[in-house]
Amino acid sequence: MAVPTGRPSLRTAFKKSRAITPLYTSGPIAITADGSMLVTCVAENVILTNASTGVEICRFVCDSHPVSSLCMTPSSSHLLVFTSSLSLRIYDLPDLSLGSAKLVQPIRIIPRSHDAPIHVCKADPTSTHVASGSADGVVKVWNILRGYVTHVFKGHGGVVSALAFDYPQDTTSLSQESVMRLITASVDTRIRIFNLNQGESTSNGGGRPEALLEGHVSVPRGLDVSFDGRWLVSGGRDSVVLIWDLSPSMQPSKKEKGKSSLKRLPILVRTIPVLERVEAVGILSPGENLAGDLAKSDELRFFTGGEKGIIKIWDGSNGKVLLKLGTEQTTISDDHQEQRQIVDLLYVPSISTIVAAHADQNILFHSLATGSLSRQLIGYNDEIVDATFLSPPFSAVQDSHLALATNSSLIRVYSTLKFDARLLDGHSEIVLALDHGQDGALLASGSKDRTARLWVSFSGDGPEWGYGCVAVCEGHSESIGAVALSRGGGRFMFTGSQDRTIKMWDLSDVPSVYSGLGQAVVRCGSLTTHKAHEKDINALDVSPDDRFLVSGSQDRTAKVYTIIYSGLGGSARGELKLLGTCKGHKRGIWSVRFSRTERVLATGSGDKSIKLWNLDDFSCLKTFEGHTNSVLRVDFLNAGLQLVSTASDGLVKLWSVREEDCVATLDNHEDKVWALAITAGGRTIVSGAADSVVTFWEDCTEEQEAEKEEKRAEMVLKDQDFLNFLSLNDYRRAIQLALSMGQPGRLLSMFRSLEISRDSKQQSNTWSPAVDKVIQSLGGSDLAKLLRYVRDWNTNAKTSAIAQTILFAIFKSRPANNIIQAFSDEYVEKAFGDNEVSNTTATTDPSGFALKEMVDALIPYSERHLSRMERLYQESFVVDYILGEMDEGMFNADVAAYDEVEMGS
Repeated sequence: MAVPTGRPSLRTAFKKSRAITPLYTSGPIAITADGSMLVTCVAENVILTNASTGVEICRFVCDSHPVSSLCMTPSSSHLLVFTSSLSLRIYDLPDLSLGSAKLVQPIRIIPRSHDAPIHVCKADPTSTHVASGSADGVVKVWNILRGYVTHVFKGHGGVVSALAFDYPQDTTSLSQESVMRLITASVDTRIRIFNLNQGESTSNGGGRPEALLEGHVSVPRGLDVSFDGRWLVSGGRDSVVLIWDLSPSMQPSKKEKGKSSLKRLPILVRTIPVLERVEAVGILSPGENLAGDLAKSDELRFFTGGEKGIIKIWDGSNGKVLLKLGTEQTTISDDHQEQRQIVDLLYVPSISTIVAAHADQNILFHSLATGSLSRQLIGYNDEIVDATFLSPPFSAVQDSHLALATNSSLIRVYSTLKFDARLLDGHSEIVLALDHGQDGALLASGSKDRTARLWVSFSGDGPEWGYGCVAVCEGHSESIGAVALSRGGGRFMFTGSQDRTIKMWDLSDVPSVYSGLGQAVVRCGSLTTHKAHEKDINALDVSPDDRFLVSGSQDRTAKVYTIIYSGLGGSARGELKLLGTCKGHKRGIWSVRFSRTERVLATGSGDKSIKLWNLDDFSCLKTFEGHTNSVLRVDFLNAGLQLVSTASDGLVKLWSVREEDCVATLDNHEDKVWALAITAGGRTIVSGAADSVVTFWEDCTEEQEAEKEEKRAEMVLKDQDFLNFLSLNDYRRAIQLALSMGQPGRLLSMFRSLEISRDSKQQSNTWSPAVDKVIQSLGGSDLAKLLRYVRDWNTNAKTSAIAQTILFAIFKSRPANNIIQAFSDEYVEKAFGDNEVSNTTATTDPSGFALKEMVDALIPYSERHLSRMERLYQESFVVDYILGEMDEGMFNADVAAYDEVEMGS
């Protein structure tokens, strides 16, 4: 009996399970009424995202122009998109229960909806009409389903800045019947009210407003009407919010043609100073609860968002702030404040949530019921520089969070389960390096601001989870490009800098829990400073037992040090002693890593190679070559049996240390892969690249092996079935089975045996009438596959006779249209199998190109075989002539000799 060695088997296959891709770059956003799906803009693309998971659902086909405005109907049935090409595109939102296509085509396109760029649009409460305002001061109202213009309003004094529909859905407090009105605002600071049901404003030539409101001194950016249609709230960049009473107080207007008329004139009832430029305004639903406080149904409460980046809930009766959502940033830089400002707010009453889109491309979900941040989606990560897994104490799952360093001073921390994210603000310049401690609770970061910071999680789980800075390390004179925390529980950390020194820091006083904003930040002391390299230090790593430190530098060397640390007695001491230098790389070293199980060290270099070093004599044991550009990250996997590397070629490679070869190549990036992180169990690999994509690779080796074994067993059964069909002369099933298995060799062998045993008395296009019937009745995809086999057989003179026979039988028994349709059927079957075709997706059918390619491949070889047969046929006459001449000459010579003998006798 074999004794199990316990040595893990090689992992040879990883599949892409999830990815963090760009979600929102700029522009407008929209959300469904139930808050489940979010529509955002990524460059010129419009994408639909699952709001709870952050996973992309589908994309809407646009015209490769930037989106200038978009909105969704309140019923969540249609999406309307205006682009800079002045076109209007109307889409049906996909039904997730029925499955959705990767691309959603518009149901209607209006090429030139306006004569100037469209900046705002708004759908009415009935989801029947949409209003759009352009830069030339024209407002149009469209019928969504039919796509025609119902109203055109001109006369605005510049760009239309805000739109709102007034259609009271609760008319119990009003004495008049419901009338739909459109309220507009423009850069001339005026607000206009148009009647869409009656009056002069219905004229397509540009009707006059029934009311003109003046009160703002700057551009109004937000308009909203209360549920009962009584109140209008407007907010602008003049830092005030105006509340207007729209109740039906009828006042006489000017006489027109001898008749007097009554018009409803709104009244300004309150001016509320907001003390910040307002970019969005909205009114809360009656009875909406705020952080557990019950509200009266007749209270007017509204929200504002603007330059300070926070949402304020106001009481309309007294102008007081009821609640603040978000954290107000006290920034020094004007650019930083500009990034944090709110550009749009969406109110979702069904889930009591306000969604805020910020200028820094982040989307925040604020819960009104709890008054906290319930979810944050990061729209764009820019270049991913580094990544590391975290295991906060409040999480029961190991490696439940992922920290990312991007081309930003903010650190991103993602929940790997829901992609909910938090931003860690503390560094003043770009963060270059990340690392985690032994248990994954402590996070270290190094930045261009020449400081390193230590972060720990909040004291509890919940919607307010996050990390806070508890310590800072200052002392380097240049950027910190590498950090390494203790692996064995020691309270120390190393930093490597462009100043070519390594510093060892005492972390004895660093707290393990972040208690709040008022917590003091610990200033860590330096235990030692070591002049390590002649050029920039790019990487550091501490051995699992905290005995050794390795550093990699642009000077093409990796140096190994002995760590001498003592933390007893309350006074920590630390020192580094050089053990040896690993020399052999031809360019700078970007990554270094100790093995967890063996006394070896791996390094990745700009010379496109990975080297494995012996820690006893610092000699190079093995060299791994395969990347086509600089190796940027390297790490051990599977108990040290394998290596994982990333490079500037955009690839992630999996290596076998023993065999010294690449066992798998993972490709999902288009730029340099700077970040690499592996879970503790090695089941998941995370790679992050300069293309702002983070990919999660899951180990699927066992699944792949099981699938291979299942296919092998299935193939054995099919082989036996094929032999059984041949023995029973069931050619139909035999041919169909060989086609389904994709084994042209078996088909060729069967046709050869039929050719040998052919009965010349039978009338057949092939070798048997049964085969003729099979070819005549083959389905579309099977016929196309058989023609491809024929094309391949036709290239060889030995098999050309069989190919020509089958080709003759196909063209003899099937019309040309039927053959053309076979390739189209094959494409449709393949597309449905790949889930690439839907009722709403128009795709180009390449079957015509495939048929042309087939014919182009058959003709030259067929002509060559024909000329060869003609040549053989002509040569056969020569052979017959020669043989005839030879036979006749011999016979005549014998006759002449006989005659001479007879005559002589």
